[in-house]
Amino acid sequence: MFFLYFLMSALFVLMAILAAVDSSLASLNLLPWFNGLRWVRVHLITLGAMTQAIFGALPLLTALHFNRPRPSFRWATWLSLNAGLLTLLIGIPIVNGTLIFAGGSLIFTATALLIGQLIGMRPAATEQRRAASPGRPFYIAGLSFFLLGIVIGTGLWFGWGEALRIRTPLEAHIHANNWGLMALVFAGLIIDTYPRWAGRSLAWPRSLPAIFWLLVLGALGLVLGPWFQSSAFTVPGLVMHLAGTFWLLLNAILPLHGHRAIWSAPGIWHLLTSYFWIIAPVMMAPLILLGVAGIPGPTIEQNAPQALIYGWVFQFGFAMLPFLFRRTFAPHEPARLGGNWFSLIAANLGGLFLWASIFSEPLHAVLHGTAYALWAAAAVPVALELWGIISRGLARLDEAGQQTNSAAD
Repeated sequence: MFFLYFLMSALFVLMAILAAVDSSLASLNLLPWFNGLRWVRVHLITLGAMTQAIFGALPLLTALHFNRPRPSFRWATWLSLNAGLLTLLIGIPIVNGTLIFAGGSLIFTATALLIGQLIGMRPAATEQRRAASPGRPFYIAGLSFFLLGIVIGTGLWFGWGEALRIRTPLEAHIHANNWGLMALVFAGLIIDTYPRWAGRSLAWPRSLPAIFWLLVLGALGLVLGPWFQSSAFTVPGLVMHLAGTFWLLLNAILPLHGHRAIWSAPGIWHLLTSYFWIIAPVMMAPLILLGVAGIPGPTIEQNAPQALIYGWVFQFGFAMLPFLFRRTFAPHEPARLGGNWFSLIAANLGGLFLWASIFSEPLHAVLHGTAYALWAAAAVPVALELWGIISRGLARLDEAGQQTNSAAD
């Protein structure tokens, strides 16, 4: 039944494409009346496409590493996540406090249930010497930051930030979800899936505990920075987080040196170039803080999260979602990352156009609209790839069912 998470993930990929098209048309003044859904677009990717796949994949990957049978599907987790997400998608656009609180509470419950499931998983008797799944600590820590992000995000509509003495609640919410949830879970996914799509081990497996703590402490600093509006937390948090990220990427890149077959596939480029879009806002941060002339701080702060989500989170999904879908629906197919050269070029051009729109006020609308059009176009072949995997998997299930019925007759 874990395929239900992936079906919902594919559905939200389609919705994210439509939302990107709507943003493009609105920016180009072709559908101006449909503007203003910025945070809905973000949540279609983060809470929708990516979180659905994360909830479906993490128990399966942990059980696989521990040499355990497929874990039981927990309806309470799936129903809480999806009911909460759908409630939020209704409540946020109409700014209905009751629906927002209910949606946030349900997603919080689903996340807590998943954390409990991961903590409760243990290795098989033959695997007892292996202390833990390499990715599991990253998953649990990332989901824990998600709990914090949910509380802060829900509280944006009720003034909880003031009660919790959070100086910049929106920024703290974004950091908890991006630098906490997504960064840590993505790191765990790279670690756990790397041997299957790369065909080799990471360069320095013993470095993973150090990378884990760099990312965790870095994310904590990046949450506490806007919480107290203090660079004493933000700067060291940023340094540690980037150090952990670069260390992880070097772990993945160095063993692939000289292997042309891997580098000739667009999937690895999707995964690696997606991390460039983390660096872009980081490079701008010191210039904004120093008030450098010509750097439009407010415009960057408004648009950078969109570039981060579409450039990093969504593009990481272009590579990882097809891999996870194949593991679920077509495990007999070769394990490989997703995407193609068109999606790779269009996704990264979208990021470039978005950043160009920030620095070009006269052409802002045209460049902004073009960026979202490119992101929408980039996602189309990936969506088709996902639905192709699903179709083949469901067709085989149907064929197996028919053969079973024929044998019974």
